[in-house]
Amino acid sequence: MTEQKRTESVTKAVEQPERVSRRDFLKLAWGAAGTLALLEAGGVALTFLSPRVAEGEFGSVFTAGAVEDFPPGSVTAFNNGRFYLVRMEDGGFLALYRKCTHLGCAVPWDQAVGQFVCPCHGSVFETDGQVLNPPAPRPLDRFPVLIEDGQVKVDTGTVIERDHASPDDLVYA
Repeated sequence: MTEQKRTESVTKAVEQPERVSRRDFLKLAWGAAGTLALLEAGGVALTFLSPRVAEGEFGSVFTAGAVEDFPPGSVTAFNNGRFYLVRMEDGGFLALYRKCTHLGCAVPWDQAVGQFVCPCHGSVFETDGQVLNPPAPRPLDRFPVLIEDGQVKVDTGTVIERDHASPDDLVYA
């Protein structure tokens, strides 16, 4: 091949860029659109599955209020936190999960009888969560209670399962 022919072929390659066929362009466009759609779906799924940990929501530390706001012998429901804050007659605090240990029904406090009564299968629990009437196999679960600067805080992110109610479960100011 002569020098002139080589120069002409190089010049043609530089002057005329290689054209992308319609088929290759569509493959590239559909691939990019599919990748973008998968990334967006993954982001939505991750946001949906990640727990809410805002203060005052279930799964975080919940500030219930000042110690003096809860008189001895009281049971206070916190619906956003899914727990009852019990202040025993001796002044100790106990945070009980409102989920029945039998099948997970929400257990309401019955003020008239002074007990937690499960509406699903009739389990009855004492003020400290101990089972009085089965079929619940164990006491109501509890959450850790912290008292800082005169404020009662409940960590609803940590569920404590127990076999029996104990005075050691109580937290004092």
